[in-house]
Amino acid sequence: MKLVASSIGVALVLIYVVGSGLWVNTGDGWYRGLNQPSWQPPDFIFGIIWPYNFIVLGFAAVIVSNRLSSALVATYLSVFAISVACALTWAYQFYRPHNLEAASTALTCVAVLTIALVVIASRASWPLVLALMPYQIWVSIASFLSWSYARLN
Repeated sequence: MKLVASSIGVALVLIYVVGSGLWVNTGDGWYRGLNQPSWQPPDFIFGIIWPYNFIVLGFAAVIVSNRLSSALVATYLSVFAISVACALTWAYQFYRPHNLEAASTALTCVAVLTIALVVIASRASWPLVLALMPYQIWVSIASFLSWSYARLN
């Protein structure tokens, strides 16, 4: 069970990585033409934080799968799967049909769902919680950023 759960968690991270890579495109004219919030982080920050987040999410799935009960693991993986679906919905809605409000709503869901992931992870490891905090902070900031884009455009 632990190996299967760990594999599911890592597969969810890979789906997140691939899906984001397919839909997120900050180099095209549409994105560069948007009115950006004054507090938009510099581009290089995105290149640093996302690899970190994906790696930590993978480790979190494995640690949770190996240390918690089957019920908590199932809950964690279910919430994580919904969170990944919401994150990919954000990427698709923002960069494809350019529905900034729908994208922002989806990203807000990610930020809320991540709270549940952190709470469950706290049952497995406090260092893991500390490692997950940058992701929680990032998706919270990103949801505010997304709503700012929706308001400005």
